[in-house]
Amino acid sequence: MPTVGMAGGGQLARMTQQAAIALGVSLRVLAGSGDDSAARVVADVRVGDDRSAADLRAFAKGCDVVTWDHEHVPGPHIRELEAAGIACRPGSAALAHAQDKLVMRDRLSALGAPCPAYGRVPADDPFPFLEEFGREHGWPIVLKAIRGGYDGKGVWILRDLDRPAVERLLAEGVDLMAEEHVTFRRELAALVARSPYGQGAAYPVVETVQEDGICVEVLSPAPGLSEDLAAEAQSLALRIAAELGVAGLLAVELFETADGLLVNELAMRPHNSGHWTIEGARTSQFEQHLRAVLDLPLGSTEPTAPVTVMANVLGGDDPDLYPRYIHVMAHDPAVKVHFYGKDVRPGRKIGHVTAQGDDLAEVRERARHAADYLRWGPKMGENR
Repeated sequence: MPTVGMAGGGQLARMTQQAAIALGVSLRVLAGSGDDSAARVVADVRVGDDRSAADLRAFAKGCDVVTWDHEHVPGPHIRELEAAGIACRPGSAALAHAQDKLVMRDRLSALGAPCPAYGRVPADDPFPFLEEFGREHGWPIVLKAIRGGYDGKGVWILRDLDRPAVERLLAEGVDLMAEEHVTFRRELAALVARSPYGQGAAYPVVETVQEDGICVEVLSPAPGLSEDLAAEAQSLALRIAAELGVAGLLAVELFETADGLLVNELAMRPHNSGHWTIEGARTSQFEQHLRAVLDLPLGSTEPTAPVTVMANVLGGDDPDLYPRYIHVMAHDPAVKVHFYGKDVRPGRKIGHVTAQGDDLAEVRERARHAADYLRWGPKMGENR
């Protein structure tokens, strides 16, 4: 049976291990330390730096395919592995569009995909550009780090021409781009998979709820989304996956606006918007990613319940989760709790909960109660 190497030892690799066991696939993880989330549960762990070419080469030896827990592995290192004949999925050419937001915007715009207005901020003389961009597209505008941002990090809202803020970012060496500030009804995500053979599969389009730049809740399927708009989102995601040559999962984060859909971000790996699939779909996103990168036939994306809600569990002030865990299990035995093996810090993602049923409001309340109780305990309302 094949060995899949996953660079990065976070919770995505940890949950991929569960899928690998059922498939009979060996998973090897390159983790920064033996205490990383995935390193605590994966048998074949290599400790090293996934930004080191030498560590990546040593890690990849004996792997049938190498994939990624995150987008931050340097592109030149991936190209070096590819030149050595190692199958990297997604490959460096595709992954560049998830690593560099300007590359992504340029390519998607060339493909005719709907995107916000954007432009690179010239580092040597940014203010004339920003003044003109603000006049043309209105204030506020959005500044984004072209590389390295995630989970709301690397994104700043510029409500006026705040020269000190811009100068500070440029002095820190941040390459910036500007985007128009989109007025949207809600945020959606279209998760698809594509194999090297060219087979594609699409999950139901979901609504994602963000707070302070962090996804706190995912509703599947997106409530009230018309069949036509859902089909448009899925078709758009599948077309992007094919045009960019993605092998594996692709999450397309979308804005739903009064005029239709706009592409916000891309991720080429298992994604927070797809954690609901562990219980909520016939094939979880983690199994699907393994199938796709190994070029196996893709699994069914059929939902297992009319409504599935996933709520992220964030760290609170009290790191002693176990008593609250017992309460959640007793209060609602049908709720599924997933912990990531991470130390508890306020605001840090440490796990998620999933609830299912027929009624969105009831399912959502159950998921929220579990996530809130695990974070805060009874002070948030034990009887909610």
